[in-house]
Parts: sequence; structure tokens; C-alpha cells
Amino acid sequence: MNFKDIIILALTEDVGDGDHSSMASISEFEHGAMELIAKEEGIIAGIEIAENVFHIVDPKLQVCKLLQDGDEIKPGDKILTVEGKVISMLTAERTVLNFLQRMSGIATSTRFYVDMIKDLNIKLLDTRKTTPAMRYFEKYAVSVGGAVNHRFGLFDMIMLKDNHIDFAGGIEKAIDRTKEYLANKQLNLKIEIETRSLDEVKRVLKHGGVDRIMLDNFTPAQLKEAVQLIDGKYETEASGGITKDTLREYALTGVDYISVGALTHHIKSLDLSLKFLK
Repeated sequence: MNFKDIIILALTEDVGDGDHSSMASISEFEHGAMELIAKEEGIIAGIEIAENVFHIVDPKLQVCKLLQDGDEIKPGDKILTVEGKVISMLTAERTVLNFLQRMSGIATSTRFYVDMIKDLNIKLLDTRKTTPAMRYFEKYAVSVGGAVNHRFGLFDMIMLKDNHIDFAGGIEKAIDRTKEYLANKQLNLKIEIETRSLDEVKRVLKHGGVDRIMLDNFTPAQLKEAVQLIDGKYETEASGGITKDTLREYALTGVDYISVGALTHHIKSLDLSLKFLK
């Protein structure tokens, strides 16, 4: 499924067998213009998606983009204008706003996190904690905000988490089975393994066979000790309950990556408005 399929699904959900409110009150021959306006400060994301929504509803709609994804906005800023058949614009309105407001909320929150650690040599990652069927849009918004996309799904990287390790019978067995699987399937995927203690870190270091060690729910002090223990032999990632209040403290430990699920699942949509242009 590509992003246009998801847009069509969203429109189908909203429009059903027709925008009866618009068709009942407005002539099918009526033409006009609308403008998208910011109602609060933030980072805009999803302008190309909005344009696609308009054009899927009505290819004849004329969209003029006044800003680009990643631009800072403040109340009153004009983001785009659209002209054409009024019923078409009103039919697209809510779907356009649903995409733009959520994506801009994610980009805005992400930029806030990124700015907190921008002076440090560390990358901020998102996670798979996304809205079902919205992952493409939400991860794109994270990148607009300045963070880095982690694996997109279950298919593009091996991540051996606590349940994998426990069901497999331990760290060593989980790694060995994974290496055998990748060889048999002729797959070239990086392997990341989750550790929950310094003892587990030591076991991974002794056994080897991975590309990155995730340090899950470590305190900053424990994380610093783990990073020193790993000593650059593998990439390191901190994860688990890291918030805007603790982010910088974790970043100062020397870890390579910090993953924050809140980038996509603790989000307030940005307030935008699409209004009649006189």
C-alpha cells in the first residue's frame, strides 16, 4: 500500500456516498478559493500530502504552496491556497486538515526534542509506536522535525527484544538462531538486541554477533557505565521512558542513539484552519 492508497482510504472513510452537506447547499458550478492558515506556532509538515488529497478529490483544483515542509509557522501565517470547484474543496477539507494537523504536531514536538540535544553528537530516533496505517506519514513528519527514522517495520531490521530472547531461551540462543536464519534466507539485515542489565550487556559482548545494543530502561548512571563497557565495539541505543525532562541527561552519557516513542504517540495536533478566501 502506498501513501495515495491511504489517502483514498481516508477520503472513503469521510465521504462515503457523498458530501451531502456541500451538495445540498452549494451549486455544483460554484467556484472559489480557500486558504490554509496557521493558528499556533510550530513546524509545518504534510503540504505535499495536502496537495495530493485535493487532487485525488478533484484533479482540476489549483493548489499554490506558500511554504515548505519544515518551515516554522506562527498564528496568521498563510501556508497554501486552493482554487476551484467549491464542493470539491469542502469535500477535501477535513481530510486535508486531519493529515496536516497531526503531521505538523509530530514535526513540532520532534523539533523541540531535537533542539534540546542539537549540540551533542547523538541521533534521536522514532519507534514503531505509530497510528495504524499512518506510519508513512508519521515517520515522515519525524524526519521533517529533524530526527531519524528507526526501522520502518518488522521487515527491514532484526530487533531482538525481551520477549524474543525469553522465548528463544536466552541471549546467546536468540543471536545464534537469528544468524542462522539470516544465512538460510540470504538476508542482509542488521541485528539489534535489547539488554535489561549490565550483566546482559556483558553476555552480549562476550558472545558477539550483533550490530547494535539497546540499553532498555537503564538509569543515566547505568547507561553511562554500559556505554563505557561497550567502548565503541557496537552502536548503542538508549530506550524506555525517556521524556523531554530526562532527554539531555541521557544524551550526555555518550550513547549513540536515543529512541523516544513519544515522538509519534504522545502528540497534540497543531491547530490549522482552512477558510473561505474573499
